[in-house]
Amino acid sequence: MNRNSAIIITAFILFAALARLLPHPYNFTPLGAIALFGAAYFANKKWALLVPLLALWISDLFLNNYVYSAFYEGFAWFTGGFIYLYGSMALTVVLGFIILKKISVGRVLGGAIGASLLFFIISNFGVWLSSPMYPLTVEGFIMCYTAAIPFFHNTLAGNVIYSAALFGAYEWLKQTYPSLKPIRIQSGE
Repeated sequence: MNRNSAIIITAFILFAALARLLPHPYNFTPLGAIALFGAAYFANKKWALLVPLLALWISDLFLNNYVYSAFYEGFAWFTGGFIYLYGSMALTVVLGFIILKKISVGRVLGGAIGASLLFFIISNFGVWLSSPMYPLTVEGFIMCYTAAIPFFHNTLAGNVIYSAALFGAYEWLKQTYPSLKPIRIQSGE
């Protein structure tokens, strides 16, 4: 990967993460798309994980300290339950490593669906464990996941739409500017 590609991929991720600051329906966010995009295009797996998590954290800082500041005392570095959100994002990057070795519409769509399911399962498990709204019983577990179902369609729609935008725009850029394509060096050269 060349330097220009890395800068553009990072810019796409940061720009998409800042879209969380725009008014949107609950859970209609680019988080899964960002994780998949980083996994698909960063050659270095460390950067594929760190850049999306850093972009999430930067957007969280703005949201927590400006949009939702009434809910926090002082400066909020992290939200409650952040471990579940960041954990689902990290696992989505791993999912991207596995299914997006080759980019195709079907694989990106599958990744967006998988990212949505990971987020649903992990984040609601965190809600069940930490919220006093749900008893730590089988019934409470079922109640928690049942209550979350209406939000799933927004998660899925956000991941699909933002994935289409990120992957589509970057693939278009690669076709328009061939210098962004990865350089493959043949052995013996």
